Amino acid sequence: MPEVDEQSIEVEHVAIDLERSLEAILLVADEPQSLVSLATALSAPVPAVRQSIERLVADYDGEDGGVRRGFELREVGGGWRLYVRADHDDIVRDFVLTQNPTKLSQAALETLAVIAYKQPISRSSIASIRAVNVDSVVRTLLGRGLITEAYTDSETGAIHYATTELLLVQLGINSLDELPLISPLLEDGADGFDDIFSTR
Repeated sequence: MPEVDEQSIEVEHVAIDLERSLEAILLVADEPQSLVSLATALSAPVPAVRQSIERLVADYDGEDGGVRRGFELREVGGGWRLYVRADHDDIVRDFVLTQNPTKLSQAALETLAVIAYKQPISRSSIASIRAVNVDSVVRTLLGRGLITEAYTDSETGAIHYATTELLLVQLGINSLDELPLISPLLEDGADGFDDIFSTR
């Protein structure tokens, strides 16, 4: 009977635990996470995190005879984040629109207005304008297909958001140029908002 290499087994268990921990973090992360930030969060060496990320990517992609998942782990802007695979975008969009047709909350409408008038705009800039945390609202708007990730800043890793064609359809307009001007809608004494929303 062959000897059991207890050290190898322990190393394998540690690697599996690290992968599960990475999955848990990436599942709730709204922004791409760098290897350093993931390693810091898990108190793990960066090389070990890199190897675990590579194994997760291979697993999700169905390498080594596995099943290709409906989501993927993608490196964007110097960080890692889970995404729905592009070939499932239509399915997810249809599901969200048909299964979750509830009206948007006031917070979602206000956030959507900020994005519409200031796009492309980062989540931190939206939060600064609204003076509240907008993470869950942005997720909702993404899920509804009303906004999209326009690009990721190569220096900061911040995702910038923009509205989609679906929003134009929902509003019954042909372009963002048809949005009403903000200035006439502001209360007297609301100086300072002009530089936030421009004159639109």
